[in-house]
Amino acid sequence: MLHDAVSRYHDLLRDDTLAESSRAMLDDGLEQSKLIFGGRRLSPYLRPHFVTDVDFARIVRICETVWSAIQKVNEAAIHDPSIVDDLGVTEIERELISIDPGYQAVSPTARLDSFLTEQAYSFVELNGESPAGIAYVDAAYEIFSRLPVMKKFGETYNVSPLYGRRYMLEVLLDSYEEFLGRKPDTTPQIAIVDLKGMPTQKEFELFKEFFESEGYPSIICSPDELEFDNNRLHVGDFNIDIVYKRLLVNEYLPIISSSPALLDAYRAGAVCMVNSFRSKLIHKKALFAVLTDQRRAVLFSNEEREAIRKHVPWTRMVRAEKTDYFGEEIDLLEFIKTNRNKLVLKPNDDYGGHGITIGWNGDEAGWNSALQSALANGDYIAQERVPTAREVFPELVNDGSIEFTEQLVDLDPLLFNGKVRSAFTRLSSTELANVSSGGGMVPTFIISKKD
Repeated sequence: MLHDAVSRYHDLLRDDTLAESSRAMLDDGLEQSKLIFGGRRLSPYLRPHFVTDVDFARIVRICETVWSAIQKVNEAAIHDPSIVDDLGVTEIERELISIDPGYQAVSPTARLDSFLTEQAYSFVELNGESPAGIAYVDAAYEIFSRLPVMKKFGETYNVSPLYGRRYMLEVLLDSYEEFLGRKPDTTPQIAIVDLKGMPTQKEFELFKEFFESEGYPSIICSPDELEFDNNRLHVGDFNIDIVYKRLLVNEYLPIISSSPALLDAYRAGAVCMVNSFRSKLIHKKALFAVLTDQRRAVLFSNEEREAIRKHVPWTRMVRAEKTDYFGEEIDLLEFIKTNRNKLVLKPNDDYGGHGITIGWNGDEAGWNSALQSALANGDYIAQERVPTAREVFPELVNDGSIEFTEQLVDLDPLLFNGKVRSAFTRLSSTELANVSSGGGMVPTFIISKKD
């Protein structure tokens, strides 16, 4: 059905009038709805990503099962320092993780980045600290749903969006109620906190507009604008009850001493922060090394172990040690050195595609050099190659025309308190599907055939 649906959509674009009216509406919608990332159009494609209802039901089941296993890693780490060591958590991060956020969930909002092919469904990493894209995709749903070509397509197929901002607000409010231990007496006020000048600034504005439309006063601010006194975190006269933390720990650490108000308020239990600093524990890419390590299999149920085996790639921290590879003992460094055609080297804690070396794209000398650098750095992972998905999409080019180009398709389900509620898809002409490194995104619509 999926192939037929995509073919139907592309056939509709052969109608020049329909294609041009849709292109013009998309272009205008991207500008009007602030779907801009770092000054460029975030979704320069005239087709969304389609996933069948049957496939999406399976994706939801797999994601939530793997999330259950991730929760068990978090729970076990509280009592087992060796797991914290295996995750590569630094000393300062351990101190931040030790602070009680006032609610139980380690990452109330998270994103599992994945590839869906006809043969496999595979994760590549978890963003458990501050997943971006939720408000962007809501805006994209509104634009794409209005396109003339989508309306025509909807005559043949049921098309369902997966809006996420409402679930993000629910997560903030539920976390705050748990933090208080009761219903709030007054309407809580929300601060969206990140560094100034971030490329996601437009998404913050979309969130602010939505929160305020729902009756929750909101502000966008940076850590240096925050003040903490009389047990209240505030920006000027705006008192803050909930911090929607978009600020990454790595970006906050260098400025903690000059902008301590956020940490001071959090440590004092004066503000509910979502996600909390504790989310750093499972945000590390070495999380997949813990999940796929046979020594840790006892943590998980049979269903969780099976989901990990089928959908989580074999991963290890780059260290001089013996380990297992699907039951076989190996010398890890020698294994990495001789298996570049099926391995990737990644920083354990970075984003935007920084520092990644794809073994099969280079030569032996480059791979050996990258391995030595990873070993010297001390905080890298080696991860096994997974099947990647590629599809042809109608892409808008600078002269206003449409070109059909093959794209890498990275499907990103969004979890809210452990439940998949939304998703979007990142597209790229390279092997790194990352918006920060030049890729784009489209909304993910769930489709089924009309009777």
